[in-house]
Amino acid sequence: MPSMDAPFEPRGHLVTEQRLAASRGLDAMTTAEAFDVMNAQDATVAGAVAEARDAIVRAVDLIVERLARGGRLFYVGAGTSGRLGVLDAAELPPTFHSRPQRVQAILAGGSRAVFEAVEGAEDAEMAARARLQERRLTADDVVFGITAGGTTPYVRAALRCAAELGAATVLLACVPFEQVPDDADVSIRVVTGPEVVTGSTRLKAGTATKLVLNAVSTLVMVRRGKVHDNLMVDVQTRGNAKLRDRGVRMLRELCDLDADGAARLLDRAEGHVKRAVLMHHRGLDSRAALELLRRHGQSLRAALAADG
Repeated sequence: MPSMDAPFEPRGHLVTEQRLAASRGLDAMTTAEAFDVMNAQDATVAGAVAEARDAIVRAVDLIVERLARGGRLFYVGAGTSGRLGVLDAAELPPTFHSRPQRVQAILAGGSRAVFEAVEGAEDAEMAARARLQERRLTADDVVFGITAGGTTPYVRAALRCAAELGAATVLLACVPFEQVPDDADVSIRVVTGPEVVTGSTRLKAGTATKLVLNAVSTLVMVRRGKVHDNLMVDVQTRGNAKLRDRGVRMLRELCDLDADGAARLLDRAEGHVKRAVLMHHRGLDSRAALELLRRHGQSLRAALAADG
């Protein structure tokens, strides 16, 4: 068991720990009645995320700015919150062809904690600092702490360590700022309220966390030129048959080609959709298309509109 560095602090006052009136007697309900209670509560989550719009937008812009400087994004969390960070980081390379080291996840308890509970890991403050030191955190990086109740010692320690080194900090929590203040550069508060099962923040708070991370990482990738119109033109088409099919379909639409022509073009572009589009529309070879994209910040739209 990891050493528990943090002192005990009562958390009964947190909104995520309160009892939900609508779910009292849950164990005595029929399955259909219990489902209706859960579904009604789940329907409130998107509205709670919308209330945090301004903070989410600030976080996206901050992360884009740091990544443009060569920095990295680190999700840090424990339990469900940390696992959702792991999931989001893992999905970005195949979806947007981003380098795995640009967005990383640090989970209390390490890789073992993805599949099983590692008791005490969330209280191990020194372990959080050690993990960031191992990753050689710099002032160009962003540490994005995820903690439903806002109090997780592992996360709070990581944010303090990041601030000491001059890195940017973001905190995502599902309690009001007044209940658990923080000093992060951006504090995202998605107040989802009491859970159907008291204190089980893998429910509404977990759903809210997934929605926020989806929005943040997707919009960061859009801002970094990995989406053209609403097409994921930086997808790794050599990852599997489904992704190759998606690449071929994008080229059929963007280049007005039949399936065979699109497949041949994709192969000539070494599986890169953006490069293939420029090769087709600008009459370039693969190397020249790659250089044009580089000059225009990897934006296909800008590269297509460029003179010369």
